[in-house]
Amino acid sequence: MVNSVPLAELIALAAALAAAGIVAGLLAGIFGVGGGGVIVPALYQALVILGFPASVTMHVALGSSLAFIIPTSIRSFQAHRARGAVDMAILRSWLVPVPLAVLAASFVAGSVSGAELRGIFAAIAFLVGIRLLFNRESWRLGSQVPGGPIRALVGALIGFLSTLMGVGGGVMANTFMTVFGRPIHQAVATASGVGVLIAIPGTIGYVAAGWGADELPPFSLGYVNLLAVAIIMPLSFVMAPIGVRIAHALSKRQLEISFGLFLMLMAARFAWSLL
Repeated sequence: MVNSVPLAELIALAAALAAAGIVAGLLAGIFGVGGGGVIVPALYQALVILGFPASVTMHVALGSSLAFIIPTSIRSFQAHRARGAVDMAILRSWLVPVPLAVLAASFVAGSVSGAELRGIFAAIAFLVGIRLLFNRESWRLGSQVPGGPIRALVGALIGFLSTLMGVGGGVMANTFMTVFGRPIHQAVATASGVGVLIAIPGTIGYVAAGWGADELPPFSLGYVNLLAVAIIMPLSFVMAPIGVRIAHALSKRQLEISFGLFLMLMAARFAWSLL
């Protein structure tokens, strides 16, 4: 499989992964997400082209995506925190429920088909994208973010679903905070911290869940491919602060529309792959 791929095709693949890394880093800073919405479909298609079986391609794309998200989320979180935009109280309340749910989801993913995982991504991204594009004040659920068990449960749900999507939780964390009246810039900043809570345990979980799986790509640890990580990770790490500067230069409505369009595009991409 890999040995039969022409050198030119491998070079083109490396170039595509490098471009994905640049875009992922920018998105991490702009939207408070780890770039998984870009990396997952790019890596999935690359593995399909190289001839790896459907039983592992989507899982490797998801696990590797979470590994990519580690540096971009950390970098984005540090940059947003330096601007005083992160709600640390919310992050502290999610220190336990989010990682626990992430670990559970990473093992569930091992028994779910790739098509089902793509369907989950497309459905959630579509719903959240619609909410952002057609946002109205009347759509808010309240003026205060819930605390106590409700907040812990929401955090666990964000961690669980985000892990099945291979994303850093920015999609749902943004939505949760904004429907309770938090400014979009604060929601974006806090979501970058949620990405850290998801990406690290999620990567560990996908390594363990895929350990010993058959027909994995070369240089894989479970469902995490180290070769793809090595190409994308440094580029995304460098680009995240640039995305943060772009985010703080946009108005609230511009950021909402941009994020909504991004989500709709990702939903369409995954829905198309199911046809």
